[in-house]
Amino acid sequence: MIEEINQNYPKAYMAIDEVTKYAGFSMASATMTCSLLQTLAASKPGAAFLELGTGTGLSTAWILSGMDKGATLTSIDNDTQFLDIASRFLGEDERLTLVCIDAGQWLLQNKGHKFDYIFADTWHGKYLMLDEVLEMLNPGAFYIIDDMLPQENWPEGHAEKVLRLIETLEQREDLVLTKQCWATGIVIATKKAI
Repeated sequence: MIEEINQNYPKAYMAIDEVTKYAGFSMASATMTCSLLQTLAASKPGAAFLELGTGTGLSTAWILSGMDKGATLTSIDNDTQFLDIASRFLGEDERLTLVCIDAGQWLLQNKGHKFDYIFADTWHGKYLMLDEVLEMLNPGAFYIIDDMLPQENWPEGHAEKVLRLIETLEQREDLVLTKQCWATGIVIATKKAI
């Protein structure tokens, strides 16, 4: 594929990818999605970033590679096995804070925090606690989700959840929304300054 041939991968990506496959983690974000995450990250100098669903750190590596030196990234996951992989390859980056906790619990504990970029790659922030996550966006901030196009691994009834989520986002007057039929299906929203 063209994306595979021409893509400049982040420094730690290939090593993380190899260990990820060995560990049996099969829910990593697509390379095309990750490349977009990197590009959007580069548009937010000095910003506060939040990733809900670190996994093994594949998408984390791309976000970090787009961030400048003054930006910070908090990345949340509740699986120590996979989070340990991210920590092994990315943990020395002082801009990154990896937190092992249930995302819902973390969101309840951090309601007052604001971010300039949120990549919600887990149930919390998409299908659970959506309002709480959107409240964490600064004006002009990005809210990014993927896996909005049908996937082979979707359980029965998941397609309806996706449609309801998109409808909910479309009805919000505080967001400007773009739906992309690209990669695994990406939605990017920007929080309006109201």
